[in-house]
Amino acid sequence: MYEKVKAEAGGMGSWFHQNFVEPGKIPMLLVLASFVLTFAITRMITRLIRAGKGPFRNIGGSGGTHIHHVVPGVVLMVVGGFGAVGSSRSGVGAAVCAVIFGIGAGLVLDEFALILHLDDVYWSEQGRQSVEVVVLAAALALLVLSGFSPLGVDSLSEEERQDRTSLLLTLSSSFVFVLITLSKGKLWMALVGTLVPPVAIVGALRLARPCSVWARRFYRRRHRARARMTLREYRRVRRWSAPRRRVQDWIGGAPDDELAQRAGAPDPPR
Repeated sequence: MYEKVKAEAGGMGSWFHQNFVEPGKIPMLLVLASFVLTFAITRMITRLIRAGKGPFRNIGGSGGTHIHHVVPGVVLMVVGGFGAVGSSRSGVGAAVCAVIFGIGAGLVLDEFALILHLDDVYWSEQGRQSVEVVVLAAALALLVLSGFSPLGVDSLSEEERQDRTSLLLTLSSSFVFVLITLSKGKLWMALVGTLVPPVAIVGALRLARPCSVWARRFYRRRHRARARMTLREYRRVRRWSAPRRRVQDWIGGAPDDELAQRAGAPDPPR
């Protein structure tokens, strides 16, 4: 029994060494872990502050100015980023800088909606964008850790990588599909498609979304395409809007107006 457990532990150790240590992915793993953990802890603290529970309180500055945690987040990102550039790829210094950068990124992206709207929309409907960006960033980091590289370079053989024509054709075609997907209003598919090219191909071949650049440019006179596009968008929103909102509420907390509606109270003043 002891030998079996030892063999399994050795197998896990060799797997970790082969997939993370040898390719030099330890800093990326630390960035992702510290990023997700920081976001989770930050959301837990902010939800406790909103509920008036626990010892946590908002941090104020001079004159009663509320200091958002995006401020220390930016500082940590700068320190971790410059430290990572100035240190070696491996070693204790790179690991420490990776953790610092991950913590800063978690704090900054937790208030992404605040930066986007230049307003305190943390607990409003627009604040859901922060949760979406954090989930997307974590998903992209997981894809990178899984071995995916931008624009499908990892799918090429060593001979194809040395052939400049094949390399340029692969990069340019993948980039074109990503641009088409983005112009069709499918941001998530475009970003994921930079690492998984088939996703960008699917997004480029499917109908565009209403109000997208592609729809305004190419569907102006195509009435059937516009009708199909509108119907598909209606079905998509009807099918996925409620589940997506429930997941966002579970991760980041419901907006203030939704909580007020559930409690039967009037909406809080803006």
